[in-house]
Order: sequence, then C-alpha cells, then structure tokens
Amino acid sequence: MQTQIWIDADSCPLMVRNHTVKQAKALGLSPVQFVANKSVACDFEHFKMTVCEQKKDAADDYILEHAGANDLVITRDIVFASRLLEKEITCINDRGTIFNKENIKTLLSNRDFDLQLAQMGLSKHFNEGYDKKKFAGFANSFDKVIHQLLNK
Repeated sequence: MQTQIWIDADSCPLMVRNHTVKQAKALGLSPVQFVANKSVACDFEHFKMTVCEQKKDAADDYILEHAGANDLVITRDIVFASRLLEKEITCINDRGTIFNKENIKTLLSNRDFDLQLAQMGLSKHFNEGYDKKKFAGFANSFDKVIHQLLNK
C-alpha cells in the first residue's frame, strides 16, 4: 500500500511545504496533496493542489474523505487531528507534534481552555511566528513518521 502525504495547506508554512515535497520526491512517493480554500505556493513541482469551496472545514472534510490508513496528514488543526486519529490516520503538525491517542485529549483540552481565556479577554492571541527551531522539530518528526509508515 502506497503512502500518500496530505497537507492541510491553508496555514502551513512554506518551509514545511517545500521540505515535504522535496522529501516525498526523494523517497519516490506520489506528489504531495495540498488541500486548501485557496491556491498556495511551493518552490518545487512534486505536488497536486486541490482548492475546496470557501466553506468551514471543506479542506478538512476533503482530506478526511480521501486519506487512508497508511497516509500522513500535516495539519495545525487539533480538532481535525482528532478526527483523523478516529480513522487511524497518522498526523503531525508543522512544529513536530505527533498527534496520537495518548496526547490528543490533553491537546484538545488545552486548546479549549486557551480559547475560553481569549474569549473572556484574559489572554492575547498573537502569532508567534515560525522559525528554524520550530522547523527543525517538524523535520525530525516528519522523517521519523514517514519512515515508520514506509516500513509498515
């Protein structure tokens, strides 16, 4: 069974998209599937872009419908990761967190708590940026997970 890589591409950093496409090509995998509500760029050509309708969770639903048990999905969305895990689909985020049945409940709880604080005005939501340290965490996790999937 061939491993397919899917990227929930709406908010995925270019560094992650480029690294994933480059690695997929080097490993002889099918083109990486980018799915988003708008077209996104990549510096390499070994990918396929699917643009979904401008509807909440349209890209998530598309990936969930088409991804299989031996695939890898890259997403920042913890709720979507939970849905993927229910289908036993491997998923990681762009910072290197490998989502699994042991950590997803805690991650969802933390997300909900942070959201409640923000809604009450008790925390400031800010974009912390994406740097080389975060990318290194992703690259290490990606290499580990993709080789596990390929060796199944």
